[in-house]
Amino acid sequence: MIRRIGALAVVLTVLSGSAVAQALPAVNMEAVLKAAQIDPRRADSAVTPGSGDSVLEVERALRDEGLLEAGYVDGHFGTKTVEAYAAFQRAQGSSGLDASGFPGRVSLLKLGEQRFTVTRTLVPGAKVTYRGALMNARTKAMLVEAEGRLGRSLVVTQGSYNPGGDPTSAGTHDGGGVLDISVSGVTPVNVVRELRTVGFAAWYRTPAQGDWEAHIHAVALADPDLSPPAQHQGGDYYLGRNGLANRGPDDGPAVSPKRTWEEYRRAG
Repeated sequence: MIRRIGALAVVLTVLSGSAVAQALPAVNMEAVLKAAQIDPRRADSAVTPGSGDSVLEVERALRDEGLLEAGYVDGHFGTKTVEAYAAFQRAQGSSGLDASGFPGRVSLLKLGEQRFTVTRTLVPGAKVTYRGALMNARTKAMLVEAEGRLGRSLVVTQGSYNPGGDPTSAGTHDGGGVLDISVSGVTPVNVVRELRTVGFAAWYRTPAQGDWEAHIHAVALADPDLSPPAQHQGGDYYLGRNGLANRGPDDGPAVSPKRTWEEYRRAG
């Protein structure tokens, strides 16, 4: 009898824990990352389609932590939410790019404890060297797919995780998810199109636009390791801009819909 009662207690405990987990709202990490790129670059406080409910849960948690005023709990991941999230990351002991206000899996799970579950988690993967350049595993997979679609290899002239390595990059290469690619021997518009198709924000950069040689600049959308300048470029891409300081109209080939790597893979 004691054994049966003990076993029943264990079952009830498991069921109770499961019920609690099921009762918590879900936060879609992919949706939150998309909003965290786009919303700070908007001229208004519009909510990124498909992201509002998840962002609201994040903002409510930040409010409950005493980091975000109630008036900014609106589903728009604007600059106030970015600042509040960065403060939460710092409170967890993070610094530098790990406390930029861009949600990573670890910090999002921590914020969600007893508040929400996290779905469609996204990680950049380990740092690897590919085509002679440093990048993370997610970025490499994206580049390999783009090369497969093009039917040729590409030459990477600058990789990721290169803080201060190129003053002309304005910090975009400080974190992960960013590559510069040579245009020698390729048709730039074709390369840019395929990079965009697999989930990069990508542009053909010319000497007329800045102090650099002609190259292709690519930013892996939703990479949790993106530096703030690269995050902003991703947001500008979604909003139809060129990713430069002048925030001019996008001058690259149109790809619709604009997808992240994960969305591209799910689309088959």
